[in-house]
Parts: sequence; structure tokens; C-alpha cells
Amino acid sequence: MEVRQLQIFRTLAEELNFTRTAEKVHTVQSNVTAQIKALEEELGVPLFDRLGRKVTLTDAGRRFQPFAEQALTAMEQGERAIRNGAEPSGPLRISAPESQLTYRLPQVLRTFRKRFPNVEVAFRPHMDDTLAIELENGKLDLVINMCDAPNNPAHKSIRLHTERISLFGDPTHPLTKRRTVKPVDLAGQTLLLTEAGCGYRAKLDRVLALQNVRPGNITEFSSVEAMKQCVCVGMGLALLPAIVVARELRQHRFKALHWAGPSLDIATHILWHKDKWVSPAMAAFLELVQTHLEEDEQPERHLAIAGSFR
Repeated sequence: MEVRQLQIFRTLAEELNFTRTAEKVHTVQSNVTAQIKALEEELGVPLFDRLGRKVTLTDAGRRFQPFAEQALTAMEQGERAIRNGAEPSGPLRISAPESQLTYRLPQVLRTFRKRFPNVEVAFRPHMDDTLAIELENGKLDLVINMCDAPNNPAHKSIRLHTERISLFGDPTHPLTKRRTVKPVDLAGQTLLLTEAGCGYRAKLDRVLALQNVRPGNITEFSSVEAMKQCVCVGMGLALLPAIVVARELRQHRFKALHWAGPSLDIATHILWHKDKWVSPAMAAFLELVQTHLEEDEQPERHLAIAGSFR
């Protein structure tokens, strides 16, 4: 099995088109066909179905894809390690929720960029249902995820901090005036929530299901900033990390509910695949983000708590 065959396989699996694959790997289409045929003969199974002009991965091709990606990624990382020594450099691909990326990470990234200018940091959209796959196939190096406890044995993780999660609304909402708000008080209320799959949204869903509480309406958002704007115009109650609404709480634009139900707070972890080589760039980011967020956790928690009860 040759490296060139794996490179062509990876590109064809992404493009599903022989002509575009030939252009991307800088060769002729007949060579792409020959290399894929040789790889299939060596493995003893077809990797692609060719139905007229349509190309699709077979089941064997889909199973083979993450291993080919891992092999190529490891080889590329090894080449960079030899070429650049221990100095962090090259691409670093990270996924993080919007709340973490917007409110927790800017200072970390600023410091990281200043210290390690040769690292090319790229952030990918945070899609919970694809994170494990993208860590496995090497498309992501690190994932910042909000969950109480990572449970995938294929992942290594470091716990960074605990996010205080708040239900809040505009100051005129009736529930913001109550001394305590229990899960049953959310019956019939309009809730503005992140999409299903979000860790803290899932905690609230479980609390309401266990107590058989039915909200009046649930509106889902992919953007926390859009949720905040909808709270401003009185559309309903929202559930977000306290750090996201700290400024609005200080300015009395929002008011946190005095939640008396089970805690909705959630831990934040940084994850990577257990079999992945931890490059100098990964190691540097892990060290920096862990140190920075651990130092920041206590002051931020005090700020959120103070803002909630004004």
C-alpha cells in the first residue's frame, strides 16, 4: 500500500468525482483510476461504487476511510515534527461551542498567537453528533465540549472548569420577580433554547421530563446572540451559561431566575483522540487553555452570582 494511493483515496472519498480528484492531486484521471484499482485489488474489496457518472463509497470504503485519514495525518505530523523540531507549528484544528469561543477563548487565542505565530489555528463548527467521528478521522485535533463527564473510551480529556447555567428573561417577565422558581413553574412558559444535543439543554430537558412539566412553546436557536436578542424583546425565558449574559445582568437588561430545581451547571472538558500523536502545537494549546481557564474560573463565578441577584 503506497502513500500516493491513500492520498488519492482520501481526495476521491471527499470529492466523489474522478475529474475533480485528478485536478486536486495534480495528475490525470486515468492515473486516479489505476491507483484506486490497485488499492482495491490489494485490499480485496471494492472501495467505490461507480454507477454511470455517480461515484459513492461502498461500506468497505466507509470503514477504511478513517484509517486512511489517520495514517496520512500521522505521517504529515511526523514530517512536521522532524522538519520543525519541538517548536509548535503547522495546523491546529479545534471545535468549540459558540459560548466558549466568544466568551472564554479570545484571550487564550491572543496569547497563543503571540507566543506561537507559526501555528495555524482553525476553528470548526461545533456539531455534537459528529465530534467523535471527526476526532477519529483526524479532521479535528481538539474539541472543547460541555458535558458532565466524557464517556467515550477512545478519548482523553482534561476538565477545565464548571459553567454556571442560568435561566433568565427580561426584567418584566413574571418569573423573574419570584423568590424561587421550580421546574413546575416552567409549565406553559415559552423557552428559548439551544439545539437538541447541547449538554446543558439536555439537563433541563431531563429535569422537565422527570417532573412531567410541559413548556408552552420551545424555540430552538443555533446562535446564543440571537437568543439574547429575543429575550430583549420579551419572547420568553432563555437558558445559557452565565458568562454569556454577565454584561446584560450587570446592566439590568436581563434578570436571572432564582432557580430552585436541580442544578443545571455543567463541566467543560477539552478532548482529543487517545491514539493521536500530541504535537507540540496541541501540547502548547492544552497547557495554555488549562492554565488560563482554571485561573479565570473563580472570579467569573463570583461575577455571575453577583449579577444574578441584583
